[in-house]
Amino acid sequence: MQAPETREIDFALMKDAVREAGALAMRFFLTDHKQWSKAHDNTPVTEADIEVNELLHRRLGTARPSYGWLSEETEDDSSRLTQTHVWVVDPIDGTRAFAKGKPHFVISVALVEEGRPVLGVLFNPAMDEFFEASEGGGAFLNGSPIHVSHTAAIEGCKMAAFAPMFKHPAWPEPWPEMEIIERNSVAYRIALVACGAADAALALNGKSDWDLAAADIIVREAGGRITTHDGSALLYNRHSTRHPSLLAAGPALYEAIFAKVGTIRLQASR
Repeated sequence: MQAPETREIDFALMKDAVREAGALAMRFFLTDHKQWSKAHDNTPVTEADIEVNELLHRRLGTARPSYGWLSEETEDDSSRLTQTHVWVVDPIDGTRAFAKGKPHFVISVALVEEGRPVLGVLFNPAMDEFFEASEGGGAFLNGSPIHVSHTAAIEGCKMAAFAPMFKHPAWPEPWPEMEIIERNSVAYRIALVACGAADAALALNGKSDWDLAAADIIVREAGGRITTHDGSALLYNRHSTRHPSLLAAGPALYEAIFAKVGTIRLQASR
């Protein structure tokens, strides 16, 4: 475990690097920047993703050469598995939104210690929203404390999710009416839960460490719960960086949603 003063230094380093990365991302946002699809999964990537990734790797890796590194835009290096501390990074979570000029993306950085995030930052520079949390230190948006909502009922809640999922014919019982908030960035959806702008986030498809790690500690420090849909704990920096699903909400609403989805069996995802 880190000494408190070391963690404080790491947190300051992380926040400074992410703010610098946000400024860099905004130099590409709403411009005619290069975009292409990744060969292995056909997901989009832009030159901004690559430039932001390189900036963060340079800033964080140089300052902490003994820490591991795991990023969506860096080829995975198994040496991270031997490190107690690992930076987990998504240089732009919500690349599709970014590429279309929609301000619903975040730069996501977490420091994971022995499988759990202990520091997390999510920055949406287009909306000037800076979410941060440290283990035991609470969660903040632009310096002000945040907390999940106290909503307990699914009906009428604000659900950050992919709307068609709730209309799938396989549901044994229809979902009650909800206000659906669709955002391309999974991390941003969870951040909206953390600050009470959404009441819950649910996804029944695979997500990666870099989608979840920073958002995980932010929503937990804001008083929420976050697990896979079946209640399994989210652990990071494992051989597989994939998680089958996610459920995040305030405690009472978490239980209500879990009662509806907790026994669902999903097909394995990549």
